[in-house]
Formats: sequence, C-alpha cells, structure tokens
Amino acid sequence: MHALRRSLRLRLSWTGVVPLLALAVLALTWGRDLPVFWVVVVAVILAGAVLAAVHHAEVVAHRVGEPYGSLVLAVAVTVIEVALIVTLMVSGGSETETLARDTVFAAVMISTNGIAGLAFLLGSLRHGLAHFNPEGSGAALATVATLATLSLVLPTFTSEPGPQFSPAQLGFAAAASLVLYVLFVFTQTRRHRDFFLPVTSEGRAAEEGDHAPPPSRRAALGSLALLLVALVAVVGLAKVESPAIESGVEAAGFPHAFVGVVIALLVLLPETLAASRAALRGRIQISLNLAYGSAMASIGLTIPTIAVASLWLDGPLLLGLGTTQLVLLLLTAFVSGLTVVPGRATRLQGGIHLVLLAAFLFLAINP
Repeated sequence: MHALRRSLRLRLSWTGVVPLLALAVLALTWGRDLPVFWVVVVAVILAGAVLAAVHHAEVVAHRVGEPYGSLVLAVAVTVIEVALIVTLMVSGGSETETLARDTVFAAVMISTNGIAGLAFLLGSLRHGLAHFNPEGSGAALATVATLATLSLVLPTFTSEPGPQFSPAQLGFAAAASLVLYVLFVFTQTRRHRDFFLPVTSEGRAAEEGDHAPPPSRRAALGSLALLLVALVAVVGLAKVESPAIESGVEAAGFPHAFVGVVIALLVLLPETLAASRAALRGRIQISLNLAYGSAMASIGLTIPTIAVASLWLDGPLLLGLGTTQLVLLLLTAFVSGLTVVPGRATRLQGGIHLVLLAAFLFLAINP
C-alpha cells in the first residue's frame, strides 16, 4: 500500500502533470491565431515542459549513471533546440536564413562561457578550487573547437558568394560533424569513460556512496515515457509561440539574429540549473560534461539535421560567422584551453568566462 501511494504521488507531481497538460494545450492552440493572454499561457506551459523534460532526462541519467547521464541530458536538450530551429525556419522567410547559425553559435557561447563559467565560479566559491579531469574536459573542448571551425568558421572563407557552403561542402561538414560527435560519444562512454567522471582535489575518482540511490527500472521507464511526451509538447508549443518570439524581438528593437539567442537561452536554462547544482556539490566534471556536451551536440547533431532539412527549405543556408562573432569564438577557445589545462579553476576563471558571455549578449543586441 505504501508503494502504491508513493507511485501515485510521483504520477501526480508537477513533472508528471506538466507534460500531459502541455500536450493538451498544444491540441487546443495548434494552428490558431492566439490573443496575448494565450500567448503568455503557452509561454508558461512551454517553460514548464522544458523543465519537466530535463527533470525526466535527469532521472533516466541517474539510472544509467555517468557519463551516460550527461549524454542523455545533452541529447534531449539538443532535440528541443533542433526542433525549435526547424519549426521557425519552416514558418519564416528570408530572415531565417541565419537562424541555424545564430542559434548554434549562441548555444556554443552560452555553454562554454555561461554554463562552464558559472560552474567554475560556484565551485570555487563553495570549495575554494573547482577540480575536474583535464583529459576528459580537454578532449571535449578540442572536439567543440573543431566542430565550430568546420561548421561555423569555414563557410565565411569558401569561394561561395556569401557566408555559405556549396551543397557538397555542406554535405561534408554535416558528415564530419556527425562522425566527430559519434567518435567522442564512444570515447566518453567506452574507451576512456574514467576521463569524464568527477574527481577529488587529489585527482582521484569521487565516491558515489553519498548520493541518492538510482531510481528503479520502472521509475526510469516512466520518466522516459514522460520525457518523450514533453519533447513532443515542446516542439509543438515552440511552433505555436514562434510568431510571438519574433514579434517580441522586433518590438524590443533587437536585431532579428537575437531570435537565435532567445532559443538557445530557453533550451539551455535547465542544463544551466543542473550544472550549477553539480558545481555546488563539488562535481565540476559533471558540469563540464553538460556544458561541453551541449555545445558539441548543438553542432554535431544540429548541423547534419539542418543540412538534410535544407533540401526542402527555401532560400540559402547561411552558416558563416561575422567578424565580431569570429573574434569572440577565437577568444573563447583560447581562454577555455588555458582554463582546462591545469585541471582546476578559481573564481577568476569563472568571472572571465562570464564576462565573455556578457560581451556576447551585449554585442548580439548592439552589433
């Protein structure tokens, strides 16, 4: 009886109710011109569905353990990001030609500077120094830098008119991105799994005994089902909200490219919360797995998907970064490399990365 009551409470929790509520709201609002009140309601439900999706991804992640857990969370968030990009590009016109680039670049900057910087700052404030594994973090950062260069930097310097790839070049970049991502996942979960586990101040693997036991198989399968429901609801509600997002950016006087920043901020907010909680517990490596894993998945999964979608999308696909963006990306890669090499960071490194994030956001509003 006690187990039955506990199971009922879990089903009635907000993380169980919100995905189903979001699906119902999607059915009621799909294809309709919404008044302001319903736009706000859908936005609130959308945010709740994103948080619920990541919660259930964390439950599944806890069941399968690290580093699989961070991988599950990163892939779930990237599915949301890809869906948002594609739905906005399908519904938009020429102004969405750079949406994939703007969103992916924003995700990279928010992940490598925002999530990682916040983790360094919180970890060092709570524990004196933020300790992590330089082998795993360095490998992840190198993969992110390579993916960003292949997909976002090279299009600016090809012979094609404008910052875009030719069809053959786009196909190569998409294939290379997918190969690199799969190779990294294999390295992270198989061959060198220990490189991506939390470490102590002495460099040893952190003990797991003081953490809550993993959920049961039944609970994990329930969360997996609710995760799928939440993802479907998020994709649909994002499509419903897309006109309001674009109108809000335009009304604020921001460049249309800021729509990509809004998408990235939306999908990465839950991961930021998860990484912050891990950092406060001294598990900085988990925070970096989330940060660099999100940046990596954002490029390695988004670019191939967009490349396939471009076969039926109208207009060119502009992926090449502008001059200001190139400088910010280069500086981020250089500073991140210096931060990762020692295997420990102070509040100074955290502050530097957060300032880089602030510079990115400011220049996105005032280019």
